[in-house]
Amino acid sequence: MDFTPIIDGFGIVLQPTNLLYCLVGVVIGMLIGVLPGLGPAATIAILLPITYGIEPVSAIIMLAGIFYGAQYGGTITSVLLRLPGEASSVVTVFDGFAMAKQGRAGAALGIAAIGSFIGGTVSIIGLSVLAPVVAGYALDFGPPEYAALGLLGVLLVSTVGNGGKLKAIIAAAIGLLIATVGRDSFTGAERFTFGNLNLADGIDFVPIAMGLFGLGEILYNLEENHKKVHAPAKVTKVWPSRQDLSDSKGAIARGSGIGFGLGVLPGGGAVLSSLVAYAVEKRRAKQPERFGRGAIEGVAAPETANNAAATSSFIPLLTLGIPANATMALMFGALLIQGVQPGPQLVDTHPDIFWGVINSMYIGNILLLIMSIPMVGVFVRILKVRPAILAPITALITMLGVYTVNNSVFDIYLVIVFGVIGYLMKKFGFDPGPMVLAFVLGTLIESSARQSLLIFGGDPTGFLTRPISGTILAAIVAVAIFPLVRRAIRAKRGEPAGAPAPTEASPAPVPDRETTEAK
Repeated sequence: MDFTPIIDGFGIVLQPTNLLYCLVGVVIGMLIGVLPGLGPAATIAILLPITYGIEPVSAIIMLAGIFYGAQYGGTITSVLLRLPGEASSVVTVFDGFAMAKQGRAGAALGIAAIGSFIGGTVSIIGLSVLAPVVAGYALDFGPPEYAALGLLGVLLVSTVGNGGKLKAIIAAAIGLLIATVGRDSFTGAERFTFGNLNLADGIDFVPIAMGLFGLGEILYNLEENHKKVHAPAKVTKVWPSRQDLSDSKGAIARGSGIGFGLGVLPGGGAVLSSLVAYAVEKRRAKQPERFGRGAIEGVAAPETANNAAATSSFIPLLTLGIPANATMALMFGALLIQGVQPGPQLVDTHPDIFWGVINSMYIGNILLLIMSIPMVGVFVRILKVRPAILAPITALITMLGVYTVNNSVFDIYLVIVFGVIGYLMKKFGFDPGPMVLAFVLGTLIESSARQSLLIFGGDPTGFLTRPISGTILAAIVAVAIFPLVRRAIRAKRGEPAGAPAPTEASPAPVPDRETTEAK
């Protein structure tokens, strides 16, 4: 393996400007992770217009820092306030808050920081080794392979999205429909424009992202009745004891592997990785009843896994041009805004971006490890700011940002429309992630499929005659029939068809501290 590009990538990252953007990204990510509801996807959507005036390498380094920085920010409120700031930190609440009630909040935050750093670092090393290999194989991809791969990405994310499979599939179908708005790239005919010249070139990615994830999240969170925030637990003795480190080393190792593996898969991501890592540790434990009552492995495993997954999810984006989740779809859009096409050619055409982004994660993880604990007090104070103050400011920034992209008032109307759609989707249990992902991949799927049919002379069986596209289509069929097979197995076992699968991630009840002391 040639290490020259990797060394050159460190030279790019260590430039003062890129170091500054890396620092800004991880700090914003930690802040966003602390604030419940907003999340990295909404933040990246809101900041997309700012990236226009920034160098491509610096912009993507900053946005990547926001993504993996948010994973740790959510840990702080999960442990201290029983309030997960980020979805991937929900599992950490089970044992993290129980440890805080026992006076061990410092140890919980410390092991979370250590696990996050190790998981992220292991995943970055895997990313550095695996990404160029995947990109090399991906050079064999043509229009048939891209069409099949794009369809697989939409199907995987829609079938594992939050809010139910049917709702996720409906959202993905709407995203594919929106992707067809505008002039047909092959015939020049206008589609679904209704005579409006503003829609002739299609709907831009930025208004959709900022509407669904920015304004939609703001409206939904304002309506939610948040519980009163309790006084945070005191943080003392942050560094874990030798026993804590000994108990956690296996969980950290397994969490790193689980996070890296699931993060690569479309639809895997940090949330699923943290759930699986917690379930594995509980299943392996000699005393599973400890989980939910302050088991340090219950903090170490999910925190390691979600940070490892956040990093490895960049592999399909950078090497195949296929975003693995909603946040990666926004990163995909950010690269396109910069005139950079993610995919197999990225490592050769833009090695500065490819290796600059990957190597910036080493620096970002070190910064997170250094800053995480000293900034706990700042983050807790931020939580005291009322949503009624933060929401209007964020909405104003969103509107100004989208207007500056094209200096178009019509884009503001689009943000409002998609903001209302995003609000309604959240309210009725629809996940907007599959919709955005399908919109991003829709153009790729359509153009690649039509090019392929021209190559095959209109014969659709040509997709099956090529080894790679045929294999991907077989995977699509497997994903589609898997729920039917699982339902048949459950029926054979006598389980009700609608019964939820048993989960290992359900927490045991947390004992009241006063009751424990009384005993």
